[in-house]
Amino acid sequence: MLRPKLIPALCVAFTLVAQGAPKTDASHLTLQEAIEASLQNNLQVQISEQTRQAAKANLQFSQGTFDWLLTSGLTVNHAKSVFENKQFNAGSAPISGSSTSDYRNWTVGLSKPFQWGGSFQLDYNPTYSHIESSLAGLGTISTSTPYTGSFSASYTQSLLRNFGREASASALIVAQYGSKAADYTFQLALINQVAATESAYWDVVYGKLNLANQQQALAVAQEQLRENQIQVKVGTLAPLEVTSAEAAVAQAQQNIIAAEAQYLNAKDTLIRTIYPNAERPKDLETVDLPSLKPLEMNEDTAIKTALANRVELKNAELDLASKKVLERAAINHVRPQLDLTVAYNGTASNYATYSPVNTDLFQAKNPGYSVGLQFSLPIENRAAKGNQAIARANLRSSELSLDDLKLSITLQVRQAFRNLDAASKGVTAAQKTRIYDQQDLDAERKKFENGMSTNFLVLSKLNTLDAAKGAELQAQITYAKAVTALDQALGRLLQARHLDVK
Repeated sequence: MLRPKLIPALCVAFTLVAQGAPKTDASHLTLQEAIEASLQNNLQVQISEQTRQAAKANLQFSQGTFDWLLTSGLTVNHAKSVFENKQFNAGSAPISGSSTSDYRNWTVGLSKPFQWGGSFQLDYNPTYSHIESSLAGLGTISTSTPYTGSFSASYTQSLLRNFGREASASALIVAQYGSKAADYTFQLALINQVAATESAYWDVVYGKLNLANQQQALAVAQEQLRENQIQVKVGTLAPLEVTSAEAAVAQAQQNIIAAEAQYLNAKDTLIRTIYPNAERPKDLETVDLPSLKPLEMNEDTAIKTALANRVELKNAELDLASKKVLERAAINHVRPQLDLTVAYNGTASNYATYSPVNTDLFQAKNPGYSVGLQFSLPIENRAAKGNQAIARANLRSSELSLDDLKLSITLQVRQAFRNLDAASKGVTAAQKTRIYDQQDLDAERKKFENGMSTNFLVLSKLNTLDAAKGAELQAQITYAKAVTALDQALGRLLQARHLDVK
C-alpha cells in the first residue's frame, strides 16, 4: 500500500526501499540478490575488470623503465703461437720459441635512470692478463703481475630538456592516472549493470502484478457474466445484455494472454541480465515490491553531490590531468639538450694476486675524477614543436569535454529530480484514481441491482477500474525506476545498494 504524500517540487526526494521476503530457493530473488548475482556473472563487468587489470599491468610496465639494471659479463681468451728463426729487429740474430697468453675479464655493472631526468652508472672491472714466452737459448719469460682492474661511477643529469619528473617520467605519470581511470571505468560498468538489473527486475514485478490484475479483472468479468445470465433466466434482464458481458470476458482473456507474454518476456530479459553465461534457473520469481521513503535533499545539494561523486567526471578530471602533464612535457622537449656528467674512475696497480687489486679500488688509491657538459640543439626542432601543438590541442579538447560533462551532469540531476517528483505525484494521483473508480463501480453496481443503471454502464465502469489499476501499478514501477535514475545521476547508486568496490 502506497501512502499519499505531497512534496514540494525538487525539494524532497524519495528513495527506494526493497521489502525483502525470506529466500526460499534459488529461483526466488530479492532485488539485492539479483544485483549481486548480476555483478558476479555479467560479461561486461568481467571485461571491465580485465581492462582494469591490464591498466594496472601497464602501470607496472611503465614503472619498470626506472628499475635498477644489473649487468655482468665474462670474457676468457687463450692464445698460443710458435715462431722459428724469427728476426724481431734489424741486425739481430734469429730467435726460435713459443708464446702463450691468457686473458680473463669480468665486468659487473649497475645502472638506474631516475624520474627527475638523471641516470647513474656503476662499473666494476677486474682483469687478469698473463703472457708466457719460451725462447730458445734464453729461457722462459712471463708476466709477474697479471692482476689489475678498474672501478667507475658516473651520474648524468639533464639540465634543460628532460629535466624534472613531468618531462622525464610523463609516461609513468600518465600510466598512474590511467590505472586510477580504469578503477573508475570499472565502477561505471558496475553502476550501469546495477541500473540495468533494477530496471529488468521492476519490469518483471510489473509483469507479475499486471498479470494478477488481469486475472482478477477476468474473474470480475466472469462474475458479472454469471449475474447477467441469472437475471436473464428470471426475466429481469434482456438476453442481449449477456452479449456485452461475454465480450467483456473475451477481452479480459485477451488481456491475460498479452500480460502473460509480457511477463514471460520480462523474466527472460532479467534471466539474461543476471545469468549471461552461467547455469540458469528454469524460472525465477521476484520477491520485492517498491515502496516510498522520504529523503530530504534539495536541488543544489544534489548537484554538488553528483559533481563530487560521478565517476565519469572523475575520469574526465584524470584525463585532463594527463593532458596537462603531456603538454608540459611537450613544452620541455622543445628546449635544447644540456647534460651534466660527474664521474669517478679508480684504477688498481698490477699485482701478482687478486686481493690487492680490490684494496686499491675500494680504498681509492688511484682516483680519477671528471666533470663534463654535453649540449645538443636540433636545427628547427620541428618534431618537438609539432608535438607541442598537438599536446596543447588535446589539452584544450579535454578542458572543453570536462566543462561539457559538468553541464550534462547538472542537467541529468535536475531532470532526475523532476522525473522523481512527477513520478511520486503520479503514484498519489493514480492511487486516488483507482480508489475513486472502485467507489464509482460499486455505486454503479448498486444502481444496476435496483434497476437504475444498465449493464453497459457497469461494464464501462469495470473497464475504467481495470485501467486505473494498471495505471497505478505502472506509476509505482515508474517511480521505482525514477529512484534508480536519481541515484545513478547523483553517483551514489553503488553506495545506496550497499555495494563495496575493491
